[in-house]
Amino acid sequence: MRRLFPLPAETSAEARTEPPTREDREWGLDELAEAYAYPDLPAGPGRPAAAWLRANMVSSLDGAAHHDGRSQQLSSAADMRIFGVLRGLADAVVVGAETVRREGYRPARAREAFVARRAAQGRPPVAAIAVVTASLDLDFSLPLFTEALVPTLVVTGAQAPADRLAAARRAGAEVVLAGEGAGVDPARVVAALAERGLTRLLSEGGPKLLGQFAAAGVLDELCLSLAPLIAAGDAERIVKGPALVEPERFTLFSVLEDAGFLFTSYRRKRQ
Repeated sequence: MRRLFPLPAETSAEARTEPPTREDREWGLDELAEAYAYPDLPAGPGRPAAAWLRANMVSSLDGAAHHDGRSQQLSSAADMRIFGVLRGLADAVVVGAETVRREGYRPARAREAFVARRAAQGRPPVAAIAVVTASLDLDFSLPLFTEALVPTLVVTGAQAPADRLAAARRAGAEVVLAGEGAGVDPARVVAALAERGLTRLLSEGGPKLLGQFAAAGVLDELCLSLAPLIAAGDAERIVKGPALVEPERFTLFSVLEDAGFLFTSYRRKRQ
């Protein structure tokens, strides 16, 4: 793996005449954790506590978010390593119910490299999985709910089906209300999780959920893995939903490369 952007600052005339060094080597978890560290943000208007919502998605060169219904076929060993680091840094992993069903989601795994770091910060050993759902059409007997090290969160609306809410609670899940109707208000998802002290948020999709976050103007960062693959077909884009009235501008923050995969990070440009 090598860093393509930003490059280290050049401090001498000699350095400016030579090509920048881009050492290709395996990065340690601490290095990746530093590269993907969450920014420190003060509390702001509309947010009861400082919160940062980043998304982590993978795409083929032609814009496919998955192949044969799953994103794993577009991934790589380095992509999965970054995937694990991003989870290790997060307080909560926010994911749509459709993605949970399609990808066979399991609870986050405790990783020795991050357990001590998280304990020193007064945080549980793993991120909580927060499933955003209106219908609660989920199998609550799955390990995601019955074997989680920290309770899985079910994020829904105040008018969600009462029997399904009861089933979620019986399975050990914690219910978070983030909307007045049956569904959720995307902006309130961020606020409701922040109120629980979960301010470092990571969304792993799917495209519909990311479309809702983008439309609500609460997506702060996109970590996009670009796979050197052509998938064709009719797969979704990484963000799906109504067009924004005005496209929202993001600025390039970081680019890493490994075996032809580009691991980019873009942050929302704040006015």
